[in-house]
Amino acid sequence: MARTKYGTRRTVPYRRKFEGKTNYKKRLALLKSGESRLVIRKSLNMVIAQIVEYKPNGDNIIASATSIELRKLGWKGHTGNIPSAYLTGFLLGTKAKKKKIAAAGIDTGLRSPIRGGRIFAAMKGVIDAGMKLNCGEEALPKMDRINGKHIADYALKIKQKPELYAKQFSRYLKEGFKPEDLPKIFDETKKKILAS
Repeated sequence: MARTKYGTRRTVPYRRKFEGKTNYKKRLALLKSGESRLVIRKSLNMVIAQIVEYKPNGDNIIASATSIELRKLGWKGHTGNIPSAYLTGFLLGTKAKKKKIAAAGIDTGLRSPIRGGRIFAAMKGVIDAGMKLNCGEEALPKMDRINGKHIADYALKIKQKPELYAKQFSRYLKEGFKPEDLPKIFDETKKKILAS
């Protein structure tokens, strides 16, 4: 609030800032770079990755990929975990390469990303597809987590307890495949992305 000779005057913040949707200082810094932005958003069951460029009348999406698209490529695993985030980033990277996009700035939104988490897994996928990103290697997840080996190892560990196994991996079993086969499904889906 600003104090004037007539009393206090209240400054109303921008609507999107007030609603907690946009950090305008961070957005301005990204726009000043002049690069396209890699925008990664996540929910419990989905990862969305987009290459966005600024236009005065509104942002323009150049390329986009979601983890739901992986179903068409044979992915039977969960669409909100680290392996699917990597594959979504890899899919976006291949789409961006076809449109001659070589580099992008990273826009993670208002949430702070966690080292080795889904956002960094998606970034690793984009990097492996051939795009240049300004991202430190230490933040990216290890290959055992990217290909789902940690999920397969856990499935094998609890397989002796059928009730827990069935409860924990009910969605996988409903899809008709064993969670311990996840690294194999991961490799097959990655090959299909490269082939498409």
